[in-house]
Amino acid sequence: MTKRILFLALTVFAFQSVYAAEEAFQVDTAKSQLDWVAKKVTGEHHGSIDLKTGNLSFDNEKLTGGEFVIDMTSIENHDLEDETWNSKLVNHLKSDDFFSVENYPVSILKIKEVKNYMDKNSDENYWIIADLTIKGITNEIEFPAKVDKSAESVTALASVNVDRTKYDVKFRSGRFFSGLGDKLIYDDFNLNINLAATK
Repeated sequence: MTKRILFLALTVFAFQSVYAAEEAFQVDTAKSQLDWVAKKVTGEHHGSIDLKTGNLSFDNEKLTGGEFVIDMTSIENHDLEDETWNSKLVNHLKSDDFFSVENYPVSILKIKEVKNYMDKNSDENYWIIADLTIKGITNEIEFPAKVDKSAESVTALASVNVDRTKYDVKFRSGRFFSGLGDKLIYDDFNLNINLAATK
């Protein structure tokens, strides 16, 4: 009986230890920022987009996962000062030529694997493998990230290149259309991620 009680006690302790090691942090959307940059032959445009929700999970101080819901309806442009041209660009990005925001109001980034990243020429400390869903289409992406964790908060920085054509965003893509000349828009766009999260 004594051995059985000791075994049960150790089992409970083990489960409590595992539970205590797992930590979840919720992204503070007001303090987090997603900036996008898209390039074309004649220049580039840049702007921002908001997070609806997000979380990061840790096990024994190591990042293990996370999921982020991106509000596609919040797309903004920051380089066109003329309000008319700015509005035209944003509405075009929300249209079926690009992200079909009316039909797909959110995109989702879900971390599914995390590796240590030790590049002496880089500040990043993790290599992230994630599923990115845009317009209901999911593809795997990989990117380095710099994640700093304290007892009560987390900050994370990452720069992600996304091939828009993998998500059925083919407008003026040289991969699908010829003779575009200076109307060509490059397939990759960049998403710069700056996250702040707390328990």
